Amino acid sequence: MSLRKAVRAFPALLRVGVAEAIAYRAEMLVWVLATTMPLVMLALWTSVARTAPVGRYGEAEFVTYFLCTFIVRQVTGSWIFWQMNVEVRDGTLAMRLLRPIHPLWAYTAEGLASAPMRALVSVPAAAVALAATGGGLTRDPARWALWGVAVLGAWLLTLLFNFLIGCASFFLESSTKLMDAWLVFYFVLSGYIVPVDLFPRSLGRAVDWLPFRYQLALPVELMTGARGLREGAALVLGQWAWVAVAGALTAIMWRRGVRRFEAFGG
Repeated sequence: MSLRKAVRAFPALLRVGVAEAIAYRAEMLVWVLATTMPLVMLALWTSVARTAPVGRYGEAEFVTYFLCTFIVRQVTGSWIFWQMNVEVRDGTLAMRLLRPIHPLWAYTAEGLASAPMRALVSVPAAAVALAATGGGLTRDPARWALWGVAVLGAWLLTLLFNFLIGCASFFLESSTKLMDAWLVFYFVLSGYIVPVDLFPRSLGRAVDWLPFRYQLALPVELMTGARGLREGAALVLGQWAWVAVAGALTAIMWRRGVRRFEAFGG
């Protein structure tokens, strides 16, 4: 299907995705509750900071950081790889391949449609908590504009790596273990459980070359004003370079995987 036709069909796919998200709102609520680790870390780190600041973080800074982390996680999260695993394993992906819309477009619409529902549940509560604790967010419009680009990049990175790991199920019995391994690195290196600027300098430089921080820490740092515009813009360029790499790898894995799927009578 051509890109032009896919773009024309996308609003209809989004409407279907929103309807499914509303129909399965209990499942969506469970997903929100399952991604509250930043709130757990908020309690842990603020208790540590009561004794003395940790780096540049006192109690207020940790509260702001982890509330922002919670918000970014909710609006950029994706679990498409679960659905891909199931559909490859039980053969229902074959039905998607018969439709006039590319399956990856359909998966994208389904993932995107659930984001507003998650945000509706999580963002107001986090925003109220931020207001009650004094905020600490940047007031620079240019940083917020850059933040919008970074959030889009973070969402695309998460989606594309879900696709990539989902495509691994064409070659493995299940790629769930692969995602488990990925999540271990994500939790540690993305800023999800500890701010990346608290890492030792050598590890921090290595993290700048890996995709994990661009999935979470970068948007959070722009929200909190931890990065200047010049440095933030350079990091956003690095983020979008990873988006390009992940997109190319996904395209390669998808083509090879679908050929294998069809060859084995999927």
